[in-house]
Amino acid sequence: SYSFCTLLNLNKMASSKPLLGMVGWRGMVGSILVDRMKEEKDFEHVNTRFYSTSNAGGDAPKIDGQQEEKLADAHSADSLKECDIIISCQGGDYTHATLPKLLELGWKGYWIDAASAKRMDSDTVIILDPVNMKHIQDSLTKGFKIFAGGNCTVSLMLMALGGLFEAGIVDWVSSMTYQAASGAGQAHMKELITQMGELSSNVDLQKPASTIEEQSRQGHITTTTWEHQLAGSLLPWIDKEVEDGQSREEWKGDSETNKILNTNTDSKVIVDGLCVRVGVLRSHSQAITIKLKKDIPIEEIESLIANHNQWVNLIENTKQASLTQLTPAAVSGTLNIHVGRVHKLKFGGEFISAFTVGDQLLWGAAEPLRRMLRIILERK
Repeated sequence: SYSFCTLLNLNKMASSKPLLGMVGWRGMVGSILVDRMKEEKDFEHVNTRFYSTSNAGGDAPKIDGQQEEKLADAHSADSLKECDIIISCQGGDYTHATLPKLLELGWKGYWIDAASAKRMDSDTVIILDPVNMKHIQDSLTKGFKIFAGGNCTVSLMLMALGGLFEAGIVDWVSSMTYQAASGAGQAHMKELITQMGELSSNVDLQKPASTIEEQSRQGHITTTTWEHQLAGSLLPWIDKEVEDGQSREEWKGDSETNKILNTNTDSKVIVDGLCVRVGVLRSHSQAITIKLKKDIPIEEIESLIANHNQWVNLIENTKQASLTQLTPAAVSGTLNIHVGRVHKLKFGGEFISAFTVGDQLLWGAAEPLRRMLRIILERK
């Protein structure tokens, strides 16, 4: 049995750990984040307080490490300000309503956010440490305390092609995205599955094949969440309209890429393209055209891509390899980023193509958040 002194020492050790507040941990991104934190034993390095916006006082989840047994009130600034670090997956409205109150109270902790609310603010750093670790570390040294995960397609593109950006050889990028339903949230993914079932039930396969498409259009398709049919179709617009004919999702491509890379006027990389929602459950794909600053041998390009980080996998540009390894089904649920279809285009030697696919719920959402937590803890 433990002696009184042993128990006292254990309590001192526990209390010396930073207090982590977890908000929005039950949603799609939040639940995946918690699972990853368990896998990587992140909770062993902190005392954890789980928050709820609707069930304060309820039982907190059971995890390894030091944690409080009951859920705290996510609307209580007095409780939140006791945290050394807060990770929020609760959404932009919550961030706008809560973070200013904390700062007004003189809170000096670290705020790590999955939402886009603060990404482009001057007091916020967009985090993707395999790509911009030096910028993150420099920002911490300068006293930055607010960190946000980036847009999912931007993060996945930079993870896939980070070697080219790091080498400073990219002039511009045009990305055409194929974004999965889960990128819009849990309810949207569920409705896609509902639509798939309705689409199947609307079709009598005993009738001539020539009538299948017509049959599919005659039955009911639920469009409560999506507002439009996605199953058996696609949606060529994501997010709000902004200027210059872009959607907000497309606007993020240029603005967030350059903020992550911490470029200046001279080093800015132009990023543009179209963002499309497709009837895939999980993992985003992108067809990318890249204009390099000079003609470089394809072997050197492939080497830069393949050797940038441990998660990128260069897929051979063959039919068989592409169809088996360059799909959402091949990467969903993993940290792997697959890059293929890399070859020179007929526009000229400095033009190349690439097709990338990665799980947007991991590198595009949850993974940078938990890695930022560890970066902060290592500095402490």
